[in-house]
Amino acid sequence: MLGLRHGEILLLLSSLDSIVISMRTLRRNLKHMGLYRRKNESDPIEVAGFLIDQMEKHGRLHGRLCCHAEYCETLLKYLDSCGVEQQCRNRLMHDFSNADAPNPGPNFMWHVDSYDKLKSFGICINGAIDGFSRVMIWLHAYSTNNDPKVIAGYFIAEVEKRMGTPARIRSDLGPENVIMAEMQRFLRWTMDQNIRNCFVTGSSNHNQLIEGWWAFQRQHHDNDCFSGCFLDNQLILFTCLNVIEEELQQVAHLWNTHIIRRSRNAVAPSGRPILTYTISHLFGGQDHLKEVPREAVDACKQECQQRGPYTCDETIFSLCCLIMSENLLLPPSTADESIELYLFLRAYILKDL
Repeated sequence: MLGLRHGEILLLLSSLDSIVISMRTLRRNLKHMGLYRRKNESDPIEVAGFLIDQMEKHGRLHGRLCCHAEYCETLLKYLDSCGVEQQCRNRLMHDFSNADAPNPGPNFMWHVDSYDKLKSFGICINGAIDGFSRVMIWLHAYSTNNDPKVIAGYFIAEVEKRMGTPARIRSDLGPENVIMAEMQRFLRWTMDQNIRNCFVTGSSNHNQLIEGWWAFQRQHHDNDCFSGCFLDNQLILFTCLNVIEEELQQVAHLWNTHIIRRSRNAVAPSGRPILTYTISHLFGGQDHLKEVPREAVDACKQECQQRGPYTCDETIFSLCCLIMSENLLLPPSTADESIELYLFLRAYILKDL
């Protein structure tokens, strides 16, 4: 669900599908299908439950949630008074206006970086953001972000999805980016043997777009502290990795569909990232995606390491599955359930050691 306004729907229909209809026709069709934005108001108790659920997960990153104004502001003052106060002081906003040099359009440059704040717990996050539209290209959690074949796998998956690669990629000088850099150069070389500077490196703190995105997330996730031995890390991977990965995909979707406000010194367009990426010509940009041959993509895929069926050490994984089966436990679906399962498995295993 994108939550698009009527004008945005008309733009997408005309630009992507060559369907030109009037606003009146669109509203009549939406009414016929029973699609409304401001009717069928929910019960206040259901709204409160929804807000509580969202505040426990990625919804905290979105400031005030899009609910009926009648209840939402009053409920949030009671449920999340600190968040409301922060928003009033504009602390939930992050300025991307001073990012790297202007990008002429989507897929001109992807900014790639890793987030290591959870690394001590065995969880490593890697992401890429488009420099023009600020769309999150990928965002994944795994047991490592030091293996260059894993990072290359993230990259090639997106290239295969688009059957094209960006004009440039920017990342830091870390060894985890070496294979991705070689693949980018190879893919660009297959279509233009005189290509230069298609992979740009620099210190991580100068990669401001993706660093700015990490800083935005860090404001809301730097309060918890988990540490431990090998068993602790493997149990956290077993119980939390899939939940974190699912949360990251929801966060990326939320980010890509939210509205970025206008900024005085902005070097990128305002609006929804997904729209400025998809119909960039309406925002003064030009798509710079470079087509690549299928054979080249397939050759690169063979050099990547795909995510395996085990979220942690295979022995620990098998043991935990056996314990859960014996105790009739279900896989966790929320952060709270993950922590409860972690504490249970840890105590259960340690008592027999």
